Amino acid sequence: MATVPFVVARRRFEAFDPECELSPRKPAMNVVTTDSAPVARGHYSQAIVHAGLVYVAGQLPIDPRAPDTKLQDFESQARQVIGNVIAIVEAAGSARERILRATVYIADVAHWPAFNKVYAEMMGAHKPARTVVPVPHLHYGYLVEMDAIAALTGS
Repeated sequence: MATVPFVVARRRFEAFDPECELSPRKPAMNVVTTDSAPVARGHYSQAIVHAGLVYVAGQLPIDPRAPDTKLQDFESQARQVIGNVIAIVEAAGSARERILRATVYIADVAHWPAFNKVYAEMMGAHKPARTVVPVPHLHYGYLVEMDAIAALTGS
């Protein structure tokens, strides 16, 4: 079996996938940071923009104006977490109506109807793909966490 030189294989691979790690034409990843959402407290970004998409990291229901104050009831936490995701999407140059997919983690499946109610109010007629995952508990004792993927405006 003949071996193909690396450079030839690389060029061939780029022809099929210009996004590959080896490609000099790979679009940049841009970090999104906004004061309108909680500061990322770990080794991650609030969001990354890449190839026309906004990837929002998991957001907790933390009010960026009062990060040490924990919202107690589920509906307040749901409103805050959705608001945080929307704020980050908008800071990235997109909009609520451009959210393509959301993943929501709720501590206790019993919160599902309340989340649906708040989500419908805040998202309006826009219905992105969504997954709701009931979990036993979330970090810091919060009751909901949400991440999302959105398209950039004009994409």
